[in-house]
Amino acid sequence: MDKARQSIRSLMDIAPNRATISRDNELIEMDVEDIQVDDIMIIKSGEKIAMDGIVIKGQSSINQSSITGESIPVYKTLNDEVFAGTLNEEGSLTVKVTKLVKDTTIAKIIHLVEEAQAERAPSQLFVDKFAKYYTPAIMIIALFVAILPPLLIGGIWSEWIYRGLAVLVVGCPCALVISTPVAIVTAIGNAARRGVLIKGGIHLEEAGKLNAIAFDKTGTLTEGKPEVTNIIALSGMNEKAILGISQAIESFSTHPLASAIIRKAKNDQAEKYMASDFQSITGKGAKAIIENKEYFIGSPSLFTEILTISNEVHQQIGDLQTQGKTVMLLGTNQQIIGLIAVADQVRKESIAIIRNLHQIGIKKTIMLTGDNKATGEAIGNQLGLTETKAELLPEDKLNEIKDLRNQYGKIAMVGDGVNDAPALAASTVGIAMGGAGTDTALETADIALMADDLEKLPYTIALSRKTMTIIKQNIFFALGLKLLALLLIIPGWLTLWLAIFADMGATLIVVLNSLRLMKTKYSK
Repeated sequence: MDKARQSIRSLMDIAPNRATISRDNELIEMDVEDIQVDDIMIIKSGEKIAMDGIVIKGQSSINQSSITGESIPVYKTLNDEVFAGTLNEEGSLTVKVTKLVKDTTIAKIIHLVEEAQAERAPSQLFVDKFAKYYTPAIMIIALFVAILPPLLIGGIWSEWIYRGLAVLVVGCPCALVISTPVAIVTAIGNAARRGVLIKGGIHLEEAGKLNAIAFDKTGTLTEGKPEVTNIIALSGMNEKAILGISQAIESFSTHPLASAIIRKAKNDQAEKYMASDFQSITGKGAKAIIENKEYFIGSPSLFTEILTISNEVHQQIGDLQTQGKTVMLLGTNQQIIGLIAVADQVRKESIAIIRNLHQIGIKKTIMLTGDNKATGEAIGNQLGLTETKAELLPEDKLNEIKDLRNQYGKIAMVGDGVNDAPALAASTVGIAMGGAGTDTALETADIALMADDLEKLPYTIALSRKTMTIIKQNIFFALGLKLLALLLIIPGWLTLWLAIFADMGATLIVVLNSLRLMKTKYSK
C-alpha cells in the first residue's frame, strides 16, 4: 500500500496544479479542480499542459514522452488532442478542456497503477507453509515415540523418553526454515553490490521463472536522445557545408531535432555560417538568411509547399523513414540541397543483451512503444526481438502485458517512464531502469537496475535461477537428513549427541551452500 501511495504521489506531480483559463474575455489563473469541461485554456511556449483537451487555435510541437513514450515531439494543430502532463515546446496554444481533472489521461494512469497493484496476491513461500504443519507433527511424533512403546509393548521408559528427545532435537526445523531466507538475503546482497536493487525475495524467485520479457523502447533499449544518422548531399554541396548551414539555422531553435544537428555539427567540426532573420515555421521547420540567400530546413511536408520534390528524392526519404528515422530537408525555394536523417539511437549493448536473454532460455522478447509502427519495427528488427508492438498508450501497454501473462505465465516488463508504471505493476516482475527512470517507475517496479545498465538484466535472471537451485538443494538436503535421522532413531542407532550434531551440521551446510551465491558474477 505504501508503494502504491508513493507511485500515485509521483504521478500527481507530473501535471501542473494550476492553469490559465479564458473566461468572459479575461485571463484567470485557477486550480485544476475548479476547471470545467469546455473551459478555454491558454498554454504558452515552454509550459506544461494542465488538462486534457482539443486544440482550437495555434500550432505547436508537444513533448508527450511522459505519457505515450514517444521519443520525438508531436506536431499539434487544430482539432488535435493534447494530454495533461505533456510539455508545449514551441508556440502558443488555445485548448478547449474535454475532461475534468479526475478523468484526465494522467488520472487514468494513476487508476491503472492502483488496479494493477491490487491484482497482486501475496505469495507465501513453500517452507513457511510446510513449517506450520511440520513442527507440530514432529512434536507429536516425539511424544508418541516417548510414551507408546512403554505403554503398548512394555518398553523401558528412560530409553524411549531418550529416543523421544532425540526425535525432538533432530526434527528441529532449523536447517529447513533457514534454507530459503539465507539464500535470498545472500543473493539480494550480492545483487545490491552490483547495482541491482531487488525489493524482496518473492521478486527474486519470480525472476528465475520468467518465460518472456517486454521492453519499453525509449530510454530502455534506446538512448532516448535523437542523433543525426545520415547526411545525403543532393546538389554538389559537401556534407560539412550542409551540416554547417543547418546548424546556423537550428542554433536559434530549442527543438530536440535541432539539438541533434547542433551536436553533430560540433562533433564533426562542420563549416561555420552565420544566420539572420530566423523564423520558425511551427510544426514544419524553420528558415533564415545565410550569405544573402534564404534557406529552409524542415519536414518533407514543408518543402512540398515550396517546390516539387522529385521521385528519386521521395524514394530516398521513404527508405530512411522505413528504417525508423525522422527526415529533414535543407534547401532554398528553388532546390533541395540535402537530406538529414535523425533517429533515437539503439543502446550499444542492447543487441548483445537480447541475444544473451534468448540463450539463457527466455522464449520471447517483446518491445512495447508509443512510437510509430515504422520506427518500432525498424528498431525491433535491428535488435533481434521476437515481436514489436507500436503506437501504444499506457492502457494499451497494460492490456498487452495482461495478454502476455495469459499466454506465457511469467513475464517481466522493463521500462523507465511514467507511461510504463501500470505495465510494470501488472507484470510478474516489473524492472525499472534506475538512472533514467522516473520515481513512479522505480516505486512501482519490483527490481531496479540502479546504474541504468541493461547489461545487468541477464545477470539478475541468472542470479535468480541459481538462487532457486540452491533453495531446492537446501530443502532437499534438510528434509532428507531429517528423514534419515528419524529412521535411525527408532532402532536406537542415533544417540542424542549425534542428533544434535546432525541438526547443527545440516544448518551449517545449508548456510555455507547459500553463501555460494556471493560469488555469482555477471558474465557476457
